[in-house]
Amino acid sequence: MPVLQRKVFPLILCLLMLGCVMPAGFGLPLEAGATPVSLRPTYVLVVPGATATPTPFQPIPPTPYNWPTDQPIPTITQDLAPTPALVPTLAPTPAVIAEEETLSQLPSQVNVLLLGSDRRPYGGGFRTDTIVLVTLNSELGRVNLTSFPRDMWVTIPNWGTDRINTAWTHGGYPMLSKTFKHNFGVTPDYYVLIDFSSFKKIVDSLGGLDVNVGVALQDYRAGYWVTIPKGVVHMDADTVLWYARSRKTTNDMARNRRQQEVLQAIFEKLLSMDAIKRAPEFYQLYQESVKTDIGLLDMLAWLPLVAKIAESRDIHHYYIGYGQVYDWITPGGAMVLVPNQAAVMEVIQKSQNLK
Repeated sequence: MPVLQRKVFPLILCLLMLGCVMPAGFGLPLEAGATPVSLRPTYVLVVPGATATPTPFQPIPPTPYNWPTDQPIPTITQDLAPTPALVPTLAPTPAVIAEEETLSQLPSQVNVLLLGSDRRPYGGGFRTDTIVLVTLNSELGRVNLTSFPRDMWVTIPNWGTDRINTAWTHGGYPMLSKTFKHNFGVTPDYYVLIDFSSFKKIVDSLGGLDVNVGVALQDYRAGYWVTIPKGVVHMDADTVLWYARSRKTTNDMARNRRQQEVLQAIFEKLLSMDAIKRAPEFYQLYQESVKTDIGLLDMLAWLPLVAKIAESRDIHHYYIGYGQVYDWITPGGAMVLVPNQAAVMEVIQKSQNLK
């Protein structure tokens, strides 16, 4: 296999997973004859080290920090955050998985945790505010993505109960891996971690993304009321990151859906490009931008699956949402999501191809 090809396919797989940062709509095909709605007329490819393109805005009159009087509050009811109870109750104890109940992983399957951190360039601690479990099954030729809300209330081994996005702060990836096994019966095989700035560099290098927006988004952005319409919208790096992280008018469940839409856009973008010729550029971005325990040989072993998925688009998406968790206010006043263990495990068993 040529050297460039050996380098680019592991990168394609990793870039497919890099949307975890920001990381639904895998089943939202573009209608025949439709063209993307662009927030800018053109985009110029930005090479590593170049200055990022300016952030585009919809032409909406600025009304900082207040709802515009001439526009109603969004009525996208499936995405609006529910109103939590204001009175705290006794602390619920999340159920855990007994050792004998640990899910048996299929021999043809690999689980990779895709993590997006809020780590800033100046350092300090961070939390994994985006958590997506990617399950690759070579025998079925299938990829399953399962999104976990960052405020999910779980048991962190040898620590206590806390939000799932704090597990990394209590012991890095090993602790997060133990938390997954302890609460869900799944032990991830690998992880990929990326922060905001690194993600933006990658999207800039791709010339932006055509994101298939499943539900229109209306939210504030730097004091402006911004609308992202339903359909295929061309976004630059800043807009992609804002779109996937926005939550003032929506909730974490809607964020998870948008993150998976961005993952799909990255995958489609790479398939539309001459990735082999640009392999050195992509590979350099991967090396500099991603923290992972996936080795080059590991990813090469997935090459047949990547090729099969590129042809079949056999990608399934799952979410831990309000059918599996409920709101709870802690005695300290924090809103968290307590899991219904039976409902959570039903989703996870499906994502692990066990149902």
